[in-house]
Amino acid sequence: MRTGRPIPPLALTREERETLEHWIRRAKTGQALAQRCRLIVGCAAGKSNSVVAAEVGLCTHTVGKWRTRFLEQRLDGLLDEPRPGAPRKISDSDVERAVTLTLETMPTDATHWSTRSLARRAGLSQSAVSRIWRAFALQPHRSESFKFSTDPHFIEKVRDIVGLYMSPPDKALVLCVDEKSQIQALDRTQPLLPMRPGQVERRTHDYSRHGTTSLFAALNVKTGQVLGTCQRRHRSIEFRKFLDEVNAATPPYLDIHVVMDNYATHKTPLIRGWLVSHPRYHVHFTPTGSSWLNLVERFFAALTEKQLRRGVHRSTRELEAAIYRYLEVTNHEPKPFIWTKTADQILATLARFCARISDLGH
Repeated sequence: MRTGRPIPPLALTREERETLEHWIRRAKTGQALAQRCRLIVGCAAGKSNSVVAAEVGLCTHTVGKWRTRFLEQRLDGLLDEPRPGAPRKISDSDVERAVTLTLETMPTDATHWSTRSLARRAGLSQSAVSRIWRAFALQPHRSESFKFSTDPHFIEKVRDIVGLYMSPPDKALVLCVDEKSQIQALDRTQPLLPMRPGQVERRTHDYSRHGTTSLFAALNVKTGQVLGTCQRRHRSIEFRKFLDEVNAATPPYLDIHVVMDNYATHKTPLIRGWLVSHPRYHVHFTPTGSSWLNLVERFFAALTEKQLRRGVHRSTRELEAAIYRYLEVTNHEPKPFIWTKTADQILATLARFCARISDLGH
């Protein structure tokens, strides 16, 4: 015969059982709430508090507490109640003022706010300003560049070039052609201090110039291979020589679709005459101010990051040798750049950006 306080029966409705089982299975449910849900499901099965306590790893008193709370408040009783804490010191008006000052004003001695300068202006602590900026995703110390193309045929050119990348024509090559001009051969004025444990690599801030070179490059969109040559000058004569090299290096039975920008060197009578005498070449000009559409620019960025920015070259010959080594290594195991965004997605992104800055009154 059982002695002690009687245990009130616990029955679940269909909706309550489904909710409890959903909370138990859901990956984002907190472990404490999932444990309480398993506890209630066990109690609803007619098990005693001691049996349920052994199953879920709690003491009998805790099981009885949550059983009672569920009977009184049902599902709401399983949720944590608000915990007491220090009273809020920063009001909504303080937050609004800090955000407004950040977005609409600037300090008298700088072009943008810092957490400390805004804290002095708004009468808040520096940590409070940091929290407000994080909450509203504000980063006054950062700045990015942009440029809208004013080309009247921007949409048509975007669709044309992106179409070449994503659906290249049969029996044809797509080559992205451009020049990286005025690459400087730089040497530091003092020897480099190499990296060692606890110390990063160190170099002097000043340097000595030893001439410049220009890299003419053609990126094969399909294979990722790059045909490149360095020239001391950057004129249409050098560009025509490079086109001759491209013509000799490509199969003569294939059409060549060339993507390049509107640089004056690409449109001289000399180049126009060369293109007329080579009818298998089809030129696709990128929109004005839209060099990001040319995939060879991505190759130039990798060359700068991996080879040029921290390289030391005591002569133009050394610089060109380093560039040719990089081309050789890259072409040994080429990795093509995969264009993923369609023309419609690009244009939709630009439309949203234009609408957003128009709403700001720009």
